[in-house]
Formats: sequence, structure tokens, C-alpha cells
Amino acid sequence: MRNVVKVRLYPTKKQRFSLAKAFGSCRYIWNYCLAENNRIYKETGKGISAITMKKWIPQLKKKEDTEWLKETYSQCLQSSVINAREFLWRDKLP
Repeated sequence: MRNVVKVRLYPTKKQRFSLAKAFGSCRYIWNYCLAENNRIYKETGKGISAITMKKWIPQLKKKEDTEWLKETYSQCLQSSVINAREFLWRDKLP
């Protein structure tokens, strides 16, 4: 038999703001990877690997319009890339 413990967190305002930024950054990376994968698939007929997508993260952080990605831990952004790629593979998309 499994024991389950339910936990409720009550973050402070500062922590809520930090979490919201992290979630927004991860969502942005997820959508960016899906859009780029679809674009490249339409051009070449092939999908792209998660490793290639991970290489985009430092480039995005250097751009002026997306430099706010620097405020989020890179591990969070990388896990978004992996999740996006697994989504594409699971659903047999390009």
C-alpha cells in the first residue's frame, strides 16, 4: 500500500513572481521549439533533435528581445526542450 502526503505551498509575493517568470520562460521555450521544428520540417521534411534545440537557448539569451530568459535557470529551459521533443516523438509529429 502506498502512503500519500498532500502538501500545499504558500509562496511569498517575491517567490510567486519568480515562479511566474520561470513558468513563462519555459512556456516561451516550449512554443519556440515547436514552431521552429514545424518550420524546419516543412522546409526539409525532417525533424530536429533535442540537442540541436538545446543549442538555441544560449543564442536566445543573447538576443535583446529575449534576454529576460537569463533570469531563469538553464535546467528549467533545457527540460522544456526535452519535454517538447518527447511530445513530438510521442505523437509521431516531425
